[in-house]
Amino acid sequence: MTEPADHPLVTAVKPLVDAMGAELLGPSQAQPDDVVLAWEGEDVIAVRLPQLSDSLDHILAAMERRHGMPLADLDRRTKQSVVRTLEARGAFSVRHGVETVAGALGVSRFTVYNYLNRENAAKDE
Repeated sequence: MTEPADHPLVTAVKPLVDAMGAELLGPSQAQPDDVVLAWEGEDVIAVRLPQLSDSLDHILAAMERRHGMPLADLDRRTKQSVVRTLEARGAFSVRHGVETVAGALGVSRFTVYNYLNRENAAKDE
């Protein structure tokens, strides 16, 4: 990034950008799909949003950090909770999302679908 990393706007948005798995760039490097952020009328920074599939990998890595272990090592109830969180965050709208999540959890796709169906059945009651 060529812009000053200590600018208040950069300092303010960096935690969000990092959590999303996005990338900070100088405004002159912005492409049409990037989001340019201005401060007092002056372009300060551009944010390049990640591809959806990259976002899922980033979310899974963050969940592993939060739990302090690989997701595959979690107990069944916690894995079900992870699937609920991922569903709420749109993980299963990504192509191959179920397969990616199943791999991270160390379970089959069928098991992930069972977790999803169990959650949806509980909502309908």
